[in-house]
Amino acid sequence: QKCGFSELYSWQRQRKTKQEFCLHDGPPYANGDPHVGHALNKILKDITNRFHVMRGYKVHYVPGWDCHGLPIELKALSEVKGAENLSPMQIRQRAREFAERAIEKQKSAFIRWGVMADWANCYYTFDPKYEANQLRVFYKMYDKGFIYQDYKPVFWSPSTKTALAEAELEYNEQHASRSVYMKFPLLKSPPKLASVIDGSSPASVLVWTTQPWTVPANQAVCYMPDSAYSIVKCTATGERFILAADRVESTAAVLDMQFEVLSTCKGVDLADGSCAHPTIPGKVSPLLPANHVTMSKGTGLVHTAPAHGMEDYSVASHHQLPTDCFVDESGRFTEAAGPKLQNKNVLEEGNEAVIQMLRAAGSLLKEEKYVHSYPYDWRTKKPMIIRASKQWFVNTANVKAAAQEAVKKVKVIPTSAVNRMLEMLDRRTFWCISRQRCWGVPIPVFYQKSTGECLINSETVTDVIKIVEQQGTDAWWTLPVEQLLSKEAVAKAGGQDVLDYVKGQDVLDIWFDSGTSWAHVLEGADQRADTYLEGKDQLGGWFQSSLLTSVAARKKAPYKTLVVHGFTLGEKGEKMSKSIGNVVDPDVVINGGEDHTKDPPYGADVLRWWVAESNVFAEVMIGPVVLNAARDDINKLRNTLRFMLGNVSGFNPETDSIPASEMYIVDQYMLHLLQDYGNKVTEAYKEYDYSKVVRLLQAFCSRNLSNFYFTMIKDRLYCEEEKDPKRRSCQTVLAEALDIVVRSFAPILPHLAEEVFQHLPYKKDSEGVFRTGWIKASPAWKKPGIEEAIEGACAMRDSFLGSISGKNALEYEVIIVIEPGLLFELMEALQAEETSSVSQLNEIMMASQTTLLSELPKETPADANITKGNFLINMEGGFIREDSSYKVIAQPIAKAKCPRCRRYTADSSSTPCPRCLKVIAGKGS
Repeated sequence: QKCGFSELYSWQRQRKTKQEFCLHDGPPYANGDPHVGHALNKILKDITNRFHVMRGYKVHYVPGWDCHGLPIELKALSEVKGAENLSPMQIRQRAREFAERAIEKQKSAFIRWGVMADWANCYYTFDPKYEANQLRVFYKMYDKGFIYQDYKPVFWSPSTKTALAEAELEYNEQHASRSVYMKFPLLKSPPKLASVIDGSSPASVLVWTTQPWTVPANQAVCYMPDSAYSIVKCTATGERFILAADRVESTAAVLDMQFEVLSTCKGVDLADGSCAHPTIPGKVSPLLPANHVTMSKGTGLVHTAPAHGMEDYSVASHHQLPTDCFVDESGRFTEAAGPKLQNKNVLEEGNEAVIQMLRAAGSLLKEEKYVHSYPYDWRTKKPMIIRASKQWFVNTANVKAAAQEAVKKVKVIPTSAVNRMLEMLDRRTFWCISRQRCWGVPIPVFYQKSTGECLINSETVTDVIKIVEQQGTDAWWTLPVEQLLSKEAVAKAGGQDVLDYVKGQDVLDIWFDSGTSWAHVLEGADQRADTYLEGKDQLGGWFQSSLLTSVAARKKAPYKTLVVHGFTLGEKGEKMSKSIGNVVDPDVVINGGEDHTKDPPYGADVLRWWVAESNVFAEVMIGPVVLNAARDDINKLRNTLRFMLGNVSGFNPETDSIPASEMYIVDQYMLHLLQDYGNKVTEAYKEYDYSKVVRLLQAFCSRNLSNFYFTMIKDRLYCEEEKDPKRRSCQTVLAEALDIVVRSFAPILPHLAEEVFQHLPYKKDSEGVFRTGWIKASPAWKKPGIEEAIEGACAMRDSFLGSISGKNALEYEVIIVIEPGLLFELMEALQAEETSSVSQLNEIMMASQTTLLSELPKETPADANITKGNFLINMEGGFIREDSSYKVIAQPIAKAKCPRCRRYTADSSSTPCPRCLKVIAGKGS
């Protein structure tokens, strides 16, 4: 509370700054409990936003929820007995209540994870103003010709009785279909083949399909014009068959027949032939050319049912064939399919009935199980069918080129994702946006009762939008048509009476709902976000629907940068599922499970650290091992922070700091490293590479601080006089390091960062870390020349420590011998006198005394422990290069151990060394 943690978002919105950063929140679906996928996504967004707040930007981030659609409707209805008897308004009411409960659960989790936002002002796709804006975009696209109504085959879900878009399918790789080989008897032989097929023996074309239930809707058999086809004779029956030349052997093997090839021709030679329909007596199926025929399986001749296939439908449009559909909304044959099939489910008993009809007609040659990839409804996990019906579509073919150009101007992280998005756009020829349900935004059209003609114009839509803005879309179901449709609008359209019209029954696809969020949430004339950040499934989902609606309505992308993260998996890389028992619940991660020995409470910062340290651009693993490691990492970080906090006690940076030029050289070196660390961390944040931030932080804390600097300065910190400039020098560095390190991880671990700032002895009434800016490392700290001095000294220290392996360095004195030259001069800067126990060089060597010489002393014993080494000096970007050799001699020191500083610098073990005596005397005075 002290640092205004929960008010941070509204505080930064009040800032007077031109620099703005907008991250537009892709709305999670309001139909379930918060899960680790949500955690990954929301925490990544929050790290991004907090970084920008600290950098001085005014951040615009409005969390939202996707509230309509079939999954919510189904879940809400599953809680009700007799759901099929509910009215549309009762269904809508229950769906809304269900969504509101899910939103509250998710919202409180997001707040607990430390996500910064104004939680009282989120956006919801069922908000009346949102729905009104969505209808404005719909009409703009309709008016420009990007939205149209048509009768054509679409993916249809019998289990939910509605059309679905490509993005709502998932493919079952193990789906088993009942595939059949059948013959269509030739009625009229193609003129080019008259000499081979003379009518003396029966002749048929061979056809294979995995969906026998579509055969009653057959209107043609298609061939590939430029492929080779063979006329074969069955050696057992003498019957003639036509099939692709490439498929003769494999088909003969499957049918267990012997084929003799009589003649081979080109596909074009099959023109003008026709066959008898195998199940409908008297019906003719022409042979027609088509480019979608493949030779990889089947017979190279394709059964064509325009009501049940996209390519089949385009053949029918080209040749003006009927496109009648004999299958209803629930996937059953209609009366038009005939008494033998009526009311039968096409994927079950209907399929069986068609196979029996083929058998009875003598057309069935073989039935076999065929396992292949097949579309399923993503929510009910039941198989789909393709079924022609009257639907509303976005003509993506007309927007595609502009959308692809717009994407090329967007920065995409990682760059590999941009090609996937372009490919997905390329494959999308149309987008079916109508759904035959009631929990959604209605498509604002009216239909003439007698002709079925649709009525939509700027007047009708403006009237509906006005009502929706005030009452929400419930009005479409509660108000009579005469209150929704004005006499003027009807008259303008050339109609007579409002009561001649009925309201349309379809609602918009929820991808259209969320895809128009830019129109409601984004501010300013430009209405463009800096960043959209979502999982990789959104390349074909929200990223794409937002792009298509925005490009169609206003010729530009709604985002400048796309950040695409992977999915969450168990720690062995396996999918999470309740049956395996590897589902990680973020609430349990934070608060612990029922048994704390099995599921300990880790707190929110461990969850956030897991997000940051993961390579989020690939799949992200989580489980007990990963979480324990994250907790250990944070504990190590806390120890580093604790050391620095403890040692700045009694230090006030404003009055006690030492200017960099007067510091110990190793302290200046630490400032040099801090400046470099600050720059690298800032760059990594800018590139959304938070795992690099964590790697830099860990390396800096363990290598540069704990293992190097802290071990070296303990004597200065603990044994020098409290106000001694030598001690103040390293305290100045510790205060700077603490500030920079805490700011560098604050976006990732905000709770820990604020905790540290509340314990700073010299920042009692601090505003906290987020309101006081980003890393402030002075460019003046950068001193490349200093590296050579310290790294040279460290090379000699490593030689010394290596030569006394594992023994206490303080029990030794060290003699360093360097020939006159640059390296010697650099070491002289660290120790001016020949021998010292208090010099900067001795501090680095960690011995009790260091002697610096330019040649070996004459009295060096023959068995002395001499280590030789080389150090390459490389300064001024390579302008100064010098390879210097050195010798290090370690010898046990003759002095006694000081009882105060534990160094071997005293004359007797009962009296302190000269330095300590001076400090004690100073305290006494």
